[in-house]
Amino acid sequence: MATSAPLRWQWSRFGLGLLYAVPSLLVAPADPRLALALSIGVLPAAAIGLPPRRRARAAIPLIGVLTAVGLLLGSALALVPVVAVPAIGALSVLCCLAAARSRAGHAALILVLPMVGIGLSFPLSAASGWLAAFVVVGSVYAWLVSLLWPERNTRPVPLPAVPRGRAMVLYGFLLGIAAATAATIGFATGLKHVGWATAAVLLVMRPVRGQVVARSFGRAGAVLVGALAAAGVAALAPGGWGAGVAIAAAVACLCAVNESRWYVAPAFSTFLVLTLLLCTSEVAPAERFLERTLETLLGVGLALVFGALVPALLGMRGRSRQAREMVSTSV
Repeated sequence: MATSAPLRWQWSRFGLGLLYAVPSLLVAPADPRLALALSIGVLPAAAIGLPPRRRARAAIPLIGVLTAVGLLLGSALALVPVVAVPAIGALSVLCCLAAARSRAGHAALILVLPMVGIGLSFPLSAASGWLAAFVVVGSVYAWLVSLLWPERNTRPVPLPAVPRGRAMVLYGFLLGIAAATAATIGFATGLKHVGWATAAVLLVMRPVRGQVVARSFGRAGAVLVGALAAAGVAALAPGGWGAGVAIAAAVACLCAVNESRWYVAPAFSTFLVLTLLLCTSEVAPAERFLERTLETLLGVGLALVFGALVPALLGMRGRSRQAREMVSTSV
């Protein structure tokens, strides 16, 4: 739902987010890495907001399942890069065509497809399987917690309008080319996390050119803030309780601001994911910060080129052709 406030803070949702983070907070003193994995499990629920009716909140575990499926599909594709690149392009086109016809297709475009992109960072293994399982379990837990919240009389948020016909086909091809390009660069250059740039493309690009520009700057800024926060926390090396408090604060704040007009969610998801990676590797925080930021900027740049610049050039070409045809018919 659109709001006039760039940042909209809701204390009730902050409390909901704290309840989402209770398992992470309890586990953190013994195992910060497990606590972070649990927090990532509730991220989809924290990001989508709270449906006004309890009956509609059954969508929360469904979203968790779809997220896990997308992650596992991307992880499987990551094992064979020569298949992954054309597959992500083809899936982009198919999801765009489906989005123009049904709500399920729209969900596949805005939720499942970006998760496939993210999954390219985690080649299929026991670790990626556990991550997907945590997402499913976390979404079920978040759904049960959400039932404690009272119902509201607000109307459900309508799905954003998408173009039809040739416009959506063109968008699908441009999205597929952009995502495939990001994956190709990632695999060819040996990037540690191919999915970061690919997911940035899939999360930023939209059929409406103005949305692409706004989301590009929003995502780049939010990722920068989240990465800086994660690097700062890693440098401070907090104990188990300190890590638990940081995790709970990130999840709760994501819940509190998820109805903001500004695209701020990536700041919190970046903080949690990057903190998890820093806890599970020997790589210096500064290196992870640069990696996350530069790969996100790569994806954002590709989204701007194929989501804003190319459509503008095609539009100029179409108007020029129409003008020539009008002149020729009037002579």
